[in-house]
Amino acid sequence: MSLMIIFKLLGSLSLLMFGMKAMSEALQKLAGPQLRHVLGAMTTNRFTGMLTGMLVTASVQSSTATTVMTVSFVNAGLLTLAQAISVIMGANIGTTLTAWIMSAGMAFDITNAVYPAFLLGIILIYQKKYRYLGDFLFGLSFLLLGLGTLRTTGVEMHLGENQALLDFFASFDPDSFVTTLIFLVLGGILTFCVQSSAAVMAITMILCSSGALPIYQGIALVMGENIGTTITSNLAALSANTQARRAALAHMLFNVFGVVWILFIFRPFVDMVCGWVGYDVEMTIASAGREAFLANAAKLNFVLAAFHTSFNVINTFILIWFIKYIEKIVCWVIKPKSIDEEEDFRLHFITSGIMKTPELSVLEAQKEIQSFSERMQRMFAMVRELLTLSSTASGKKKSNQEVEFNKLYSRIEKYESISDSMELEIAKYLDQVSDAHLSDETKAKIRAMLREISELESIGDSCYNMARTISRKYQGKEDHFIDRQYEHLSQMMELTDQSLSQMNRLMGGRKETFDVNRSFNVENEINNYRNQLKQQNIIDVNNHEYTYAVGTIYMDLVNECEKLGDYVVNVVEARMGLRQHES
Repeated sequence: MSLMIIFKLLGSLSLLMFGMKAMSEALQKLAGPQLRHVLGAMTTNRFTGMLTGMLVTASVQSSTATTVMTVSFVNAGLLTLAQAISVIMGANIGTTLTAWIMSAGMAFDITNAVYPAFLLGIILIYQKKYRYLGDFLFGLSFLLLGLGTLRTTGVEMHLGENQALLDFFASFDPDSFVTTLIFLVLGGILTFCVQSSAAVMAITMILCSSGALPIYQGIALVMGENIGTTITSNLAALSANTQARRAALAHMLFNVFGVVWILFIFRPFVDMVCGWVGYDVEMTIASAGREAFLANAAKLNFVLAAFHTSFNVINTFILIWFIKYIEKIVCWVIKPKSIDEEEDFRLHFITSGIMKTPELSVLEAQKEIQSFSERMQRMFAMVRELLTLSSTASGKKKSNQEVEFNKLYSRIEKYESISDSMELEIAKYLDQVSDAHLSDETKAKIRAMLREISELESIGDSCYNMARTISRKYQGKEDHFIDRQYEHLSQMMELTDQSLSQMNRLMGGRKETFDVNRSFNVENEINNYRNQLKQQNIIDVNNHEYTYAVGTIYMDLVNECEKLGDYVVNVVEARMGLRQHES
């Protein structure tokens, strides 16, 4: 075998893998937002979930993309784990379309048809409106060119006449169960190493259609590919959250179960599929002659595709009735992490790197910002509790109350550190997303999100400033606030909490249904109340109701609440797409 033929083989495999990747990414960009709505709306029961997974995967030509999307929706609370499992089952059926495309590409010489497609693709790419369609045509053309080159290279290699290769495959007993297991494991290892089941499927098709690899070993390789893809997704999910790891494990259980039951009826099942396609299992070169043998072997591409589809369809219709049990098993195997997630600064939704569709990446980031926003309101609630604890101190501080105060203050300190980390991590993620080719609408969303996280971090700073002020007063020698001051602070903090609640209602819902005037009204109330308390404070200090030092600390807390209210309004304006106004 010459060096040039080896390079042609590896180069055409590279073209195939690149074409598949480019085509998949272009389809995802074309259908990005619609896919999200389809997945959210069409998963009402296990059957619609399965159909959705099948259609989406057939559309984007990537079961991995469908699985990643599905897991992100589970994290975002749009799907339950049971619904996600049904979608993943459907994705396994949808991905079999790839095998049919490849078997057609191997059976016919389609290389001449790709050149007009390349021309049309480059014209569309330079027209902004149709650039994703152009990307898709380019990807498909590369895929078909790779397949066509593979086909001609396979013919040039004369694999069916290569005695060393024939002797190697002949050294395995075709009737042995061990041989089937060896090729199954080999298929899994190859897929894991190459990171592309399509490439391994192409190699299998070349070997089988040339007559070098017997059909039973070829089918065993295909079964191994099914498991190899799930190993990759399980390793990718190791750094992800609990639900992502459970979905990846469910995918693996599904494929492993399928391989186990097919092994019991392996030969009869393969013979049945060969019968459908019209392939003669018994034919040899000696009995039928070279031309008839090769014509028969050429049907093996369709045998592999038919097996791949029928195997996944039957496996899905067996397991679709047991989704609840699969969910219980994966939940039992993968338990939630024992750490208190509330006190952990790890991001919950942005876990699996940048997703292929910018719209979905933006959805992930939006859910993370919503979580950030809710966390800031919980932090403010701790500040209110800290003030309450400080107000109950009279005379000598009780030791257990002091311990409680210090413990709560430490939690607020930790939350401030968490808010800094969350801002940096989300900003870094959005920066990576913005490197992709984005629509103007998505760019505007990312700009708004960067503004949101900056203002949310400022809310965290405000909460921490208030906590430090309360702690300074609690630990110091200043007199305590009088009852009226506590009442005023309580009322001011209640108004501030209302503004935070309005903000979280917006972050968790649809902005079209949100009345932004409510947030503006609360902010006006806060501003007016601050001005009123400022005037009253001057009068009270002059009347010696409390010392100037106490009045200063008191006004620091009032002013910080007013500042916090401004940050909240800035978040609301960013989310609504409004310009920042002067407060």
